[in-house]
Amino acid sequence: VQLQASGGGLVQAGGSLRLSCVASGRSFSRYGLGWFRQAPEKEREFVAAINWSSGRTYYADSVKGRFTISRDNRENTVLLQMNSLKPEDSAVYYCVGTVRTSGLEYTASYNYWGQGTLVTVSS
Repeated sequence: VQLQASGGGLVQAGGSLRLSCVASGRSFSRYGLGWFRQAPEKEREFVAAINWSSGRTYYADSVKGRFTISRDNRENTVLLQMNSLKPEDSAVYYCVGTVRTSGLEYTASYNYWGQGTLVTVSS
């Protein structure tokens, strides 16, 4: 299984970025995909997740109303649209996948981790 994330970069506060993650090697059509992030000297934290089959979404409180996770069934791709970015959103963002359909907010639920893409938000 491979999770290939892209779309990170440098953006000013208030700006937007869209992260993309292509899953290959297995289908996640019945399971979950999501995003975690880790800033320097901080713990890895949950950002957002989507139950692929139901479309139900989950968000960390810190990103609710600003970030939107979605899926493209044909491309086996999960997207994270990030708007109104803040400097505290700066981190390496990891695409994750799981064969579970619950507990998608928890690190331990995920079997598969991508390589990460760096997001830097300047003030």
